Amino acid sequence: ASLMCVDFANIRDSIRALEAARVEYLHIDIMDGSFVPNFTLGPDFVKSLRSMTDIPCDIHLMVWEPERHIASFSPRAGDIVSVHAESTVHLQRTLQMIKDTGAHAAIALNPATPLYSMDYVVDDLDAVLVMTVNPGYAGQKLVPAALQKIGETRKYLNEHKSHALIEVDGNVSLENAVKMREQGADIFVAGTSSLF
Repeated sequence: ASLMCVDFANIRDSIRALEAARVEYLHIDIMDGSFVPNFTLGPDFVKSLRSMTDIPCDIHLMVWEPERHIASFSPRAGDIVSVHAESTVHLQRTLQMIKDTGAHAAIALNPATPLYSMDYVVDDLDAVLVMTVNPGYAGQKLVPAALQKIGETRKYLNEHKSHALIEVDGNVSLENAVKMREQGADIFVAGTSSLF
């Protein structure tokens, strides 16, 4: 469940509802206003959230130099932390920093980011976050080529004998989720498009 879309005035009630629905991860979009044009949640929000629930966090760092910020979010075992391939010049080191916390390390791929960005870090990956919209704002339309990219990511991971899961984020409507699953997606970020 994407917490960027939650009703902040009633967040405790929302968390209880997500627990009752057995949501597996709380997706937390962290944006710095530079890597993407929007600003969103931060470390204090994550700290408060952890006091309300034991649901693992899925921390999506849409920030430049994410290695400078990982410790601020206190990742723990069971969490997923995603960093964008373009956001750091030391991608492998950054993924290892995440793994050292006990969390699952993921690479996030924007719609136009090529799969070869994973060539030298595929063995370090627990997940691949395929962005099916350009990151930054909720409620966007699906980038048409994104469905094919999910399938190509599954093929890439199979060819590299990787057990990394594929997470998809962006316009995960009920209709699109079926198509995404058919292409090999494992984890679905539910936001405004997932409401019915």
